[in-house]
Parts: sequence; structure tokens; C-alpha cells
Amino acid sequence: MHDMTDHYASKPWLNSYPDGFPESLNPSGLSILDEFERSLHARPDASCLHYFDTTYSYKEIAEMAHALAPALERLGVRRGDRVALVMQNIPQAAISSLAVWMRAAVVVPINPMYTAEEQSRLLADCGASLVICQDDLFDSILAHPIKGGHPVPVITTSPLDLLSPEQVIPQQMKTIRRHATENTLDFVGLIKDEKPAAKDVNRPDSQDLAYLVYTSGTTGPPKGAMLTHSNIVTNATVYRNAAQLGKGDVVLGVAPLFHITGIVAHLAVSFHVAIPLVLFHRFDVTDVLRLIEKYRVTFTVASITVYTALLNDPGVKKYDITSFKKAYSGGAHVSPSTVDRFRETLGLTIHNVYGLTESASPATITPLERCGPVDPESGALSVGLVIPGLEAWIVNVEKPDEILPIGEAGELVLRGPCMVKGYWEKPDETAHAIKEDRFFTGDVAIIDKKGWCYIVDRKKDLINVSGYKVWPRDVEDVLYQHPSVKEAAVIGVPDEYRGETVMAFVSLREKYKGSITPRELISFCKEKMAAFKYPRKLEFIDEVPKTPTGKFLRRQLREQSL
Repeated sequence: MHDMTDHYASKPWLNSYPDGFPESLNPSGLSILDEFERSLHARPDASCLHYFDTTYSYKEIAEMAHALAPALERLGVRRGDRVALVMQNIPQAAISSLAVWMRAAVVVPINPMYTAEEQSRLLADCGASLVICQDDLFDSILAHPIKGGHPVPVITTSPLDLLSPEQVIPQQMKTIRRHATENTLDFVGLIKDEKPAAKDVNRPDSQDLAYLVYTSGTTGPPKGAMLTHSNIVTNATVYRNAAQLGKGDVVLGVAPLFHITGIVAHLAVSFHVAIPLVLFHRFDVTDVLRLIEKYRVTFTVASITVYTALLNDPGVKKYDITSFKKAYSGGAHVSPSTVDRFRETLGLTIHNVYGLTESASPATITPLERCGPVDPESGALSVGLVIPGLEAWIVNVEKPDEILPIGEAGELVLRGPCMVKGYWEKPDETAHAIKEDRFFTGDVAIIDKKGWCYIVDRKKDLINVSGYKVWPRDVEDVLYQHPSVKEAAVIGVPDEYRGETVMAFVSLREKYKGSITPRELISFCKEKMAAFKYPRKLEFIDEVPKTPTGKFLRRQLREQSL
């Protein structure tokens, strides 16, 4: 492989950040636990977590974590052991994570929506020595967690457990009941029975693993990305600087805490800046709007589907969300026309960010008070500037040894202190993705001469029409220009004449249903695109299938089209 460092030695895009954005983002080598404890000592009585209308201070959260940690030790959790957490966005997820790190162990957050088979596969893959889960998930998913074929200890907790007695039960929680679970330990009972032991913390090093985060599996079986404490702290610092976060800010925990965005942009950022995090179990538009107003929320990172839900909610105007000035979107494509619609309707400017599980969330980010440009050729909205300390290259999709000039589209390659070192016990997959410490993202991107990055598409989603390359996002961006389109996802389907042809799946905005035909949208695209690009097939669907974080599941659409 060529020496990529020499090719992009000047890295001009790194100089595009505002003055004062530090190059060294974790100079003291802190762990996430260190970050939490610094905030605890600085602001012990400050709000740490808001859970609906219940608030816990940094001191209260620390006391619960310090009480849980000895119980984990008694259950055999040692340095480097993996502890699986299967929960929605509830305080117990944060408390459990802190307690795991107090044993220098590794948090393995698992998507609670996975099937029993998927759960068992991940538990076996990571070799979990303990599972902490919601009691309403235990029977259907975690009845038989295994490590080498043997049962492991399980701690269960209810989403209702840490609501204050005075709390009116939120609407989304009214159907939840506490579940009796045999042969498990009770979370609340443990933190009440155990005596907090702050002096017995087994401190993790910044280079120790903090998380095994399993990738979404859209490109194959999930793989456990090995993320260190330093990886996480580095990118929490990126968010703090780019979004100009300070003591007056409040974080909205809308991304799942089992996903890299929730881990870094919510939990780690809150601990890093010593500011409160608002949690509300699962996404509910009314809860989100009410809690933004109640706590004067200022910042979040969410998929565009979250913002679309806010925009389309008929009650949005009833709430004062004027504090919400630091809105970032990541995880799914954002079209320029969608951003314009938010600005015009809600006065909300969405700042783009791009990252992966393997980059510990942000790899590029749009600094606050800047507007990302639109690439004139692809029509893609910029996902921001490459973060400080991260090196980036664009290589030929078909010839990865060939580095492309600035301004040309190719696969994005990254190297830096936020990048994952590999996948848990998967040397072949690690070697395929990481070469000479450079991570091959699989995303097709452009970096312009001013340093702005544009994600054109996933390499695997390239459509080959009669030898011409078509990127789905080119077509999707045109569809989003039509006022009837709520969501659009484009794939390639087999075609006897062209090899492949373009097919679009479209979800219509409510008021246009029944009044727009597929032929009209195809004609709309035909007027705006080259003949080989516009969709020959278009199907209306109620909603585009997505991962829990809003990424389109094109694989599912391909299966549906067969």
C-alpha cells in the first residue's frame, strides 16, 4: 500500500476548525469513570440524570454505582470481564455502566429488540460473565444466558424502579408491570443491601476496553467493536468543543444507550461536561417535546427520523422548544431540502455529523454556528469537517491502493485516536477492515479543498446501470425535493437489459396519500436526472424499514423486491 500519510501530509481540512479546538483531546489519559468522578467532585449536588420528572444528582448516582460495584465483585466480575446490559434508556443503564467500570470490566450493551436467538449469539460471542437486564425482557429473551454452555448470574430491574414515588406514571409506562423473575438478583435490592465502597474501586486504564459495541449487522453478522476508555473520552471532547457545550447545557438522551451515539453523545458527554442527561425509557414524541420544554434541553444527536417525528407532530407548536439550539443529526442520510424544511417550520438548524461504531461516533462534524455546504455535483449535504487528530484519505473503490485527489469520490479511510483497534475475537474481519492502522469505512465520500466531507453512499449500495454508477442518495435527494415525500430509499434491482435498474421505495406525507401516483414521482425525477439515474420502478410503503438508530435497511428492501 502506498504511504497515505505523505499524500495528505498537509491535511488542510483540519485547519478549518474554529480557533482553540485542541489537537490533543485526552492528554491526561482519562477513563470515562475518571470523567464522571471529576464531575462528581466539582458538582456533587448538580443534576446528573433526569428520568421523566424524577431527578438524580451526581452524588446520588455515584452512591448507587458504588453500592452495585461490590455486588458485581461478589458475583465474580473481574478486570476485563464482559458484563452485558440489556435495557432501554433508563437510569440503571448509566449506574450499571459505572459499576462495571469500577471493577475495570467491560460493558457490552445489547439491543433489547434483538430476538432470543440473536441475544444468545452475542452473549456467547462476548463470553459474558454477568447479565443486567430489564425484568420485562428476561422471560422472552434472556431466560437462558450462557457462557460456555453454563448459566451466568442475572440481575433484573424494572423501568419503574427509579421513578420517584411522587412521579405520575408516564403514558408510555402505564402498561408496564414489574415481572417476577426466578433465579435472578434484584437491582434495587442490591444497591440497598450493599454498603457503598468508594475506596475499593479497581480503576480502569484509559487504554482498557470500556465497551464491546456490536455493529448493527446491516453488512453481515454483528461484530463486537473493541472501544477503549480513551476512544470514548476523545470523542466526548470533540462533541463538547464542536457544539460549544458548557455548564448551562442539557442533553436529550434520544439515541439508545446501547448504540454508539447514545454512549458517546449522551452518556459520555454528560459525564465529561458535568451536565444533566434527560432519559425517558423509549422514544415518544409527546414525552420528548414536554421534557425539552421542562428541562430547557439544548443539545442532542439524533437520527433524522426523530426530527421528522417532531416536525410532523400536530402538537409541536404547543411546546416551548426555543432552548433547543444545538441539534445534530447522524446515523442516516439528511437531504438539504429536509434541513431547509426544519429551519423554515421550527426555526431549528440541524447540524450534520458522521461517524461509525468503529470511530466511537463522530469522525466528521459541523461546528456550531456553521452551515455545511452542499456538494454541487452529488447534491449531498456535507457531514462536516474531519475531527482534529483524525487522518482521512479517499481511495479508489475498486483499487483501494490508489489514493484519489481532493474532490473525487471514493472510499473513506480513517486513522486516529478515536478509531477502534479491532473486533472481538475476529482476526479475519479485523484484518479486512483495518490495514496499517487505517480503517476502511465502506462509505463512499468526497472531501473538498476547504475540508468539508460529503458521504455519497455505502460502497455496497452502488447500483450499476448499463455500466454507469448510480449512488442511491443522488436519487433520494431528488425525491426529497418533492413536497409529498416523507421518506425515500433507493436500491438496485436486477434488470435483463441494463444489468441493474433503479427502484425507489417512498413513504408519503399524510396529506398527499391517495393523491400522488408512482408515475408522477418517476416523471418528477426524470425531469431532474440523467436517463440512467431516475427510478424505473417506484413503490409506496408506509415506512422505510430502519435499524433502531434510523439507518435504512436496504437489504430488507432488496429482499422485499424479489
